[in-house]
Amino acid sequence: MQRELLRKTYYYDLPEEQIAQTPIEPRDHSRLLCFNKSSGQIEHKHFYDILDKLHKGDVLVVNNSKVLPARLYGFKSETGAKIEILLQKRIDLKTWETIVKPAKRLDKGTEVVFNENIKCVVLEKGDYGACKVKFDYKDNKSFEEHLMEIGTMPLPPYIKEKLKNQSRYQTVYAKVDGSSAAPTAGLHFTTELMEKLKQKGVEIIEVLLHVGLGTFRPVKEDNILNHEMHSEYIEITKEVADKINKAKAEGRRIIAVGTTSVRVLESGVDKNGKLVPQKRETQIFIYPPYKFKIVDALITNFHLPESTLIMLVSALVGDIDKTLDIYNTAVKEKYRFFSFGDAMFIEG
Repeated sequence: MQRELLRKTYYYDLPEEQIAQTPIEPRDHSRLLCFNKSSGQIEHKHFYDILDKLHKGDVLVVNNSKVLPARLYGFKSETGAKIEILLQKRIDLKTWETIVKPAKRLDKGTEVVFNENIKCVVLEKGDYGACKVKFDYKDNKSFEEHLMEIGTMPLPPYIKEKLKNQSRYQTVYAKVDGSSAAPTAGLHFTTELMEKLKQKGVEIIEVLLHVGLGTFRPVKEDNILNHEMHSEYIEITKEVADKINKAKAEGRRIIAVGTTSVRVLESGVDKNGKLVPQKRETQIFIYPPYKFKIVDALITNFHLPESTLIMLVSALVGDIDKTLDIYNTAVKEKYRFFSFGDAMFIEG
């Protein structure tokens, strides 16, 4: 079997103490590993140095999805047993796909109560704790208003520390409610840094991808082609498509902030290589060898071993061994990893 199709190809050793438990303050003082594909050079910078790496005319594409306080704690109305529900994807006004713990305690028809005003009932059960539930609330508040009262930020399972400031799991440009996890590459940007980039002549464009909890689901199949990719909702407006197509035609760089922005852009290309407006679900799975149609460069965090995200990064780097070399260098240099960790910039 081709090496790039084997899950174990994307493994690297990471000491547990390098998994960042808290965000760096200020946001843009995290470290930044810069890799130039043309020269093969690795540089060690700080995130605020991205100002020197981006140039007038570059297009910076960000994901403006906002994280919902999607982790809910309730109890079974029958027995009082404690239940944790993670919202994953909205189906309609009151119905959600969720992940439930412990799932074995819930059957179809089970009622979970959160407070005196809101509860839900299990409509369907799936694998790995997946449940479809329907919420019911007595008062005139919206579901979002209830969520602000009963929900907490859905931090990834590898973060054990309690988040003191909930806004630190949101990007400064987050606008559209719908994600169950943050598009974490964007967490490094401050409002001031964004303004400096605009003043330099960098064009900042927003797309939308609502990040689902499937983003943390490990690849378990030995052959990665057998991995079932999670589905996520994306939006590209006509204005955005026109701007990016114009920039590509003019030879300007398209720089994606995060793997979510990459997935939006690469999902939205027609057979002529043009970005087209759309609102739909995507299940795009990017792994080597992949020919990128829109994205020229990437700002991203360091991802879990054997994850679909490190596979995407490897496709952009263009060399699996070089990707692992970059990651091993980051480990050696004591970079901080994952959601609240440091960043890398791939260009060239």
